[in-house]
Amino acid sequence: MSSRDVVLARVRRALADVPRGEGPEDPPVPRDYLRAHGSRTDEERVALLAENLEEYRAVVHHCAEDDVHMLITRLVSGSQTVLVPPGLDPWWMAAADPTRIHDRAASTTRGLDAVGSVVTGCAVAIAETGTIVLDGSPDQGRRRISLIPDHHVCVVRVPDQVVDSVPQALERLDPTRPLTWISGPSATSDIELDRVEGVHGPRKLEVVLLSE
Repeated sequence: MSSRDVVLARVRRALADVPRGEGPEDPPVPRDYLRAHGSRTDEERVALLAENLEEYRAVVHHCAEDDVHMLITRLVSGSQTVLVPPGLDPWWMAAADPTRIHDRAASTTRGLDAVGSVVTGCAVAIAETGTIVLDGSPDQGRRRISLIPDHHVCVVRVPDQVVDSVPQALERLDPTRPLTWISGPSATSDIELDRVEGVHGPRKLEVVLLSE
């Protein structure tokens, strides 16, 4: 018996109790899984997000609206250039001195790689997984601007933009938009588990939890 025959025989056994003509959409599939693991207040949800972001080695900052421009100025002070999406709140960059690079379709990969920092908003943040999702909205810009520069500062409005779980996040997102899911700075490891950061994204991720 060939390997093909063995595989086909296993498929036939697995399908032995399936009525002939039944399609994949015919049997009902229960959707009773948990939408969130526990009940949380807004403060607990934001605290869990911060904890999980830090677990992924992101740097987390807590800030009020009145002070966010000074905080962002400090965070990008080591960069000569800062990339700014067209819809970014101008107050966030009101005190920043570095040269501002605008998000343009004509920008090249080489040019983006020379940018010191990028500042964006976000679409939603997920507390249980420590994940930030960008969807290409005007305050976030094109997907590539959050993947090529080495330093990403992402502002999350709390508690409005924070949800407990992935299912809750999906309800807020448009699947037709270019979604970028970020869980900490870019990192990978080789077979010996030596961690290398900045391979396919920013080497440093700083998240500003902005209390409105």
